[in-house]
Formats: sequence, C-alpha cells, structure tokens
Amino acid sequence: MSTKLEQVDLLRERTGVSYNEAKEALEKCDYDLVEAIVYLEKAHNLKTTKKISCNNFTEKCKDIIDKGNKTRFIVKKKDNVVVNIPVTIAGITTIVAFPLAITGMLLALVTNHRIKLEKSSGEDLEVNTVFDKMSTAVNNVTNNLSKPN
Repeated sequence: MSTKLEQVDLLRERTGVSYNEAKEALEKCDYDLVEAIVYLEKAHNLKTTKKISCNNFTEKCKDIIDKGNKTRFIVKKKDNVVVNIPVTIAGITTIVAFPLAITGMLLALVTNHRIKLEKSSGEDLEVNTVFDKMSTAVNNVTNNLSKPN
C-alpha cells in the first residue's frame, strides 16, 4: 500500500495534479508510472508541464530575492555607515529611479564614499575590488582637480 502512495506522491510531484487525478491515472495505467505521466500529459494537453515550469520560475525568484535580502548594499564615508540596505531594495530602487540611483552613486564616489556589497556572513564579494578601484580612481581625479596649479 505504501508503494501505491509513494507512486501517487511521485506522480503528483512530477505533474502537479491532484491526488484523485494521480490515483485514477495510475489505476488506468496499471500502476505504471511512466504510462501514467504520458496519460496525464495527453489528458491535460501538456498544461501540467507549464504549471511545473511556472512553479520552478517562482521558486527561482524566491531564491534570488532571499539571496538579495541576505546581501547588503553599504555606503561608508571613512568609518561612518551612511547607507546599509538589502541588495533587493537597492536593485528595485535602481530599476524604478535609474537616473537618481546613478546620480547618487556618482555623488557618493566623488565625495569620497566607499561602496561595498557584503553577505550576511560578513564575506566580501568580488565586485568590491571593482568598487574600491573606482573609488580610488575617482578620489585621485577629484584630489588632482582640487589641488592648486
């Protein structure tokens, strides 16, 4: 009996159908799992695979948002933290107000602020070396411009 239940669960997992539909398909196909999947695909006109794809897409989006919430976008001036927000919020802000976000980043760089991405574990990301090089280059340019000739 547990084998039948396991087959029903497996069929539901692979096709996204209800318990009743999975049980009926298995009964019609003499509990041959592959035949039951083929039967359901024909009966549902391949809509089940689209449902599974949609579920996979939703799961991927949730994973990306979760990772973004665990990674911080930090702007510092010397030891003072000016901005410390999740990367998800920084990304949404960049999409919604792109010119404002770019202007803000440029102003931060020109005014000797450091931009950094940091995981919740405190681990630095590779992109931070790029941000550091940008900050150093912009600082050198602004220092050279502010020096009297």
